[in-house]
Parts: sequence; C-alpha cells; structure tokens
Amino acid sequence: MTRSELTEKILDIKREKDWSWKYICEQIGGMSEILVVGALLGQMKLVKPLARKAASLFGLSAAEQRMLNEVPYRGTAMPPTDPLLYRFYELVMVNGPAWKALIEEEFGDGIMSAIDFDVAIDREAHPKGDRVKITMSGKFLPFKYYGNEQGVPETGVREE
Repeated sequence: MTRSELTEKILDIKREKDWSWKYICEQIGGMSEILVVGALLGQMKLVKPLARKAASLFGLSAAEQRMLNEVPYRGTAMPPTDPLLYRFYELVMVNGPAWKALIEEEFGDGIMSAIDFDVAIDREAHPKGDRVKITMSGKFLPFKYYGNEQGVPETGVREE
C-alpha cells in the first residue's frame, strides 16, 4: 500500500462512518487538529502513540499504523489547482512582498519558520457573511552570516 492509498482508505472510512474531522481529532487528540488532519491526509506524521490511536479508530493494520508514523514526502504541485488552496497561493503572491518588507524591518534578515510554527483557524461572525480567521505564528530564524569578521554580526537579527 502507498501513502496516498492509505489516505484514500482513511477518507473512505471517514465518509462511511459519517465522522467529522472534529470528532476524529477528539478521538486521536495529542496535538493540533491541523497536524492530526494533515497527518491523516498524508502531509505530516503522527508520533507512535497517536498513530496507535488513529489505527485503532480506523481499524488499520500494523503496517498502516507504521506508515502513519513515517515522515512523508510533503507538498503538492504549484500552483495548486484547488480554488481554496489557490487563494492562499494568491495571498502570498500579492501580499508576500509587503509581508517580507515588514517582517525584515521588524526582525532583520531571516525567515519565519514553517517548522516551529503554530496556526489556528476560527470562524468570525460578520454581518455580511462569516469570515475565516487564520492566525499564524512562526519563530523568526535569522540568516547566519558565514565567515563573518570582527565587527560583522553573526546573524541577520535587526541591527539597532
């Protein structure tokens, strides 16, 4: 079985049992809903205790359970073709240069981690239609200046 076949099996069981992602995440627990759903969709890994819970919930074999604990090959082709995913891509293409300029002005020369990272998705009531509120928080990782001489900073943290 391939990882994509396991994802399809999990989605088939989810549909068959009429489970919501919320219900599944409550049963597995242990970490963010986004990480649990991401793992079940093949983009993250579940640590062994959570892989056991998922395997029990979905009635998976020992081999399938181990597969949930493997580090996956992450990502999809770009640009994405799904309209919702494409909007995220569009947000970055249009707003990315401004985000980059503002982050660098505040923090210095570096990046926001996508590994040491938190994200929350919330519904926000609005009179013209509910809004999706996404809050992202990633650790700032300054670039390291290799071979720096005396007087040259070691990293790209903002200079005062």
